[in-house]
Amino acid sequence: MSRNTGAFKRIQKNSNKVILTLGVMTASSAMAVDFGPFTLTGFAKAEVSRASNQCSDCQFNQGEARHRPWADALADGKKFGTSNGDVTLFQPYLATKDFDLGRGFKIKGLVSQRWRDGKEDIPGIWYEKNATLSHEDYGSVQVGAFPTRSWSVADYPYGTNVGIADSWASSGAGYGLLQRAVRVGLPLMDVANGDFHVELTYDAGDANYKVRKPEFFELYAKYVKGPLMIDAIAQTGTNGQALAWGHAPFVAATTQTPFVGQDQRPLLVDGNKQSILMMMARYQFNAKTDLYGGIRHNRWSGTKAVVTGYVAPNALWNDMFNVDGVDAVANKAYSASSTDISLGAVYRFAPKWNVNTGMVYLGKASTKNPVERGQSNTMLLNTVGVGYEIQPGFSVYGFAGMVNFGKKGLAPLSMPGHAAFTGVDSRVAKSGNWMGAGLVYTF
Repeated sequence: MSRNTGAFKRIQKNSNKVILTLGVMTASSAMAVDFGPFTLTGFAKAEVSRASNQCSDCQFNQGEARHRPWADALADGKKFGTSNGDVTLFQPYLATKDFDLGRGFKIKGLVSQRWRDGKEDIPGIWYEKNATLSHEDYGSVQVGAFPTRSWSVADYPYGTNVGIADSWASSGAGYGLLQRAVRVGLPLMDVANGDFHVELTYDAGDANYKVRKPEFFELYAKYVKGPLMIDAIAQTGTNGQALAWGHAPFVAATTQTPFVGQDQRPLLVDGNKQSILMMMARYQFNAKTDLYGGIRHNRWSGTKAVVTGYVAPNALWNDMFNVDGVDAVANKAYSASSTDISLGAVYRFAPKWNVNTGMVYLGKASTKNPVERGQSNTMLLNTVGVGYEIQPGFSVYGFAGMVNFGKKGLAPLSMPGHAAFTGVDSRVAKSGNWMGAGLVYTF
């Protein structure tokens, strides 16, 4: 089973309808705590919600990743309907202050981890554990663990501000968290009277990979001119885990020694390659109104089903993707591609008040797989919200939303699970809705 099966299970059951990821915001928090050479920032959040068409145990094989065909089956006699949900998030950021090395060079460090409902968010994975060397004229080099731009930028500001952080940033073929990475940033450039910034990121994946060497590349560009901000990302991951979870850590397809089959031949895990092209933009229409939009093209190579071990009476399998069956010899995997869209708007109608609305559309996938794996389904998610800042760093908010699938059946390929983001399982119900409230404190 996948090392991240527990994380997938949480995604599938997640009743949190609007994930507020405020890591970027905390970096400049006025409530930061300084002690010696260190600065402590972070956020804490609590949220409650009530949603329709919830069924946390409708899947017959609980916790199995969605692309294993035996995970398709539903359990008989399970009830589904309206239920309550809650979530807490806590993420501190411990940073060093900039140390002046002379001649314009500076160095700093950062460590951060996230806890969800009192538990480590993704066991064994750091959100931040890195050091950065920078120079105003030469740019920067960051080494260690940190988020990808495809997840962090899509999450905030493009997702968080309009209530679609999870459904936009955590869907698609990208990866979200890097553990053995190097990021090189060019110095800020003036282009057509606007600010232009470019970064290139590389990650080596697991040091103890087996069979297939993992490699990750991401090219990120940002352009800001007046009221317009544009973010563009090209990302490709080779021999990472096969999935459609944009928040996922980039880890090796397998760290196990190949299983030796009945014919005494090792069963090698198939290679995997997936990539995204993404562009997002924000336009400040006036002093009170911000408009948001994004488009993402996903591509997966497909990954064959391969036995990785045997624990009587069951075989253990790899993280397959878009297969036509699970025959250990005859099964085939097929490439697939899809396009997703996001839209949103924020209106600040009073100094401490705002209203927002967001939309995510996950499109059909193009593939030659003759077996239905969700490629013919779509998802349309809409949200509305209201926020009030009680005092600097402390806010409350309310939200409501609805989701509509193109049809009842397996979820679109861009979704990590059939009940991801909303708790509405596309195999059980074609639509659902929710509402809730929360509070967040940044320091």
